[in-house]
Amino acid sequence: MPSWLLLWLVAINVVTFAVYAWDKAASKRPGARRTRERTLWLLCFAGGVAGAWIAFIALRHKTRHGSFWMAQAAATVLWAGLVVAVLRG
Repeated sequence: MPSWLLLWLVAINVVTFAVYAWDKAASKRPGARRTRERTLWLLCFAGGVAGAWIAFIALRHKTRHGSFWMAQAAATVLWAGLVVAVLRG
Protein backbone atom coordinates (compact mmCIF):
# COMPACT_ATOMS: atom_id res chain seq x y z
CA MET A 1 0.00 0.00 0.00
CA PRO A 2 1.39 3.43 -0.87
CA SER A 3 2.60 5.34 2.17
CA TRP A 4 0.44 8.36 1.32
CA LEU A 5 -2.69 6.20 1.37
CA LEU A 6 -1.74 4.59 4.66
CA LEU A 7 -1.04 8.02 6.18
CA TRP A 8 -4.38 9.31 4.87
CA LEU A 9 -6.30 6.35 6.28
CA VAL A 10 -4.69 6.67 9.71
CA ALA A 11 -5.35 10.43 9.83
CA ILE A 12 -8.94 10.30 8.57
CA ASN A 13 -9.83 7.47 10.93
CA VAL A 14 -8.46 9.33 13.96
CA VAL A 15 -10.38 12.45 12.91
CA THR A 16 -13.55 10.46 12.23
CA PHE A 17 -13.45 8.76 15.62
CA ALA A 18 -12.82 12.11 17.34
CA VAL A 19 -15.76 13.78 15.57
CA TYR A 20 -18.08 10.88 16.41
CA ALA A 21 -16.92 11.01 20.06
CA TRP A 22 -17.41 14.79 20.14
CA ASP A 23 -20.93 14.41 18.75
CA LYS A 24 -21.73 11.67 21.26
CA ALA A 25 -20.60 13.92 24.12
CA ALA A 26 -22.61 16.83 22.68
CA SER A 27 -25.71 14.62 22.49
CA LYS A 28 -25.67 14.38 26.28
CA ARG A 29 -25.38 18.14 26.88
CA PRO A 30 -28.59 20.16 26.49
CA GLY A 31 -28.15 22.91 23.93
CA ALA A 32 -24.71 21.72 22.80
CA ARG A 33 -23.84 22.11 19.15
CA ARG A 34 -24.08 18.79 17.29
CA THR A 35 -22.25 17.55 14.21
CA ARG A 36 -24.41 17.23 11.10
CA GLU A 37 -25.18 13.67 10.08
CA ARG A 38 -24.02 14.53 6.58
CA THR A 39 -20.60 15.44 8.00
CA LEU A 40 -20.35 12.10 9.80
CA TRP A 41 -21.26 10.26 6.59
CA LEU A 42 -18.73 12.26 4.55
CA LEU A 43 -15.96 11.44 7.01
CA CYS A 44 -16.84 7.77 6.77
CA PHE A 45 -16.90 7.81 2.96
CA ALA A 46 -13.65 9.80 2.88
CA GLY A 47 -11.92 6.79 4.38
CA GLY A 48 -12.80 6.99 8.07
CA VAL A 49 -14.59 3.66 7.98
CA ALA A 50 -12.63 2.02 10.81
CA GLY A 51 -12.87 5.06 13.07
CA ALA A 52 -16.59 5.29 12.39
CA TRP A 53 -17.15 1.60 13.17
CA ILE A 54 -15.15 1.82 16.38
CA ALA A 55 -17.13 4.86 17.54
CA PHE A 56 -20.37 3.35 16.27
CA ILE A 57 -19.89 0.20 18.34
CA ALA A 58 -17.73 1.28 21.30
CA LEU A 59 -19.63 4.51 21.95
CA ARG A 60 -22.97 3.13 20.74
CA HIS A 61 -23.40 6.32 18.78
CA LYS A 62 -26.04 6.44 16.04
CA THR A 63 -26.75 2.70 16.33
CA ARG A 64 -30.51 3.28 16.27
CA HIS A 65 -30.35 5.09 12.96
CA GLY A 66 -30.85 2.74 10.02
CA SER A 67 -29.30 5.28 7.68
CA PHE A 68 -26.02 5.01 9.58
CA TRP A 69 -26.00 1.21 9.32
CA MET A 70 -26.50 1.54 5.57
CA ALA A 71 -23.89 4.29 5.16
CA GLN A 72 -21.35 2.40 7.26
CA ALA A 73 -21.90 -0.80 5.29
CA ALA A 74 -21.68 0.97 1.92
CA ALA A 75 -18.52 2.85 2.88
CA THR A 76 -16.97 -0.35 4.22
CA VAL A 77 -17.59 -2.18 0.94
CA LEU A 78 -16.29 0.79 -1.04
CA TRP A 79 -13.07 1.14 0.95
CA ALA A 80 -12.46 -2.60 1.20
CA GLY A 81 -12.69 -2.80 -2.59
CA LEU A 82 -10.42 0.20 -3.03
CA VAL A 83 -7.76 -1.14 -0.67
CA VAL A 84 -7.85 -4.57 -2.32
CA ALA A 85 -7.52 -2.95 -5.76
CA VAL A 86 -4.55 -0.86 -4.61
CA LEU A 87 -2.85 -3.85 -3.01
CA ARG A 88 -3.25 -5.92 -6.18
CA GLY A 89 -1.63 -3.13 -8.16
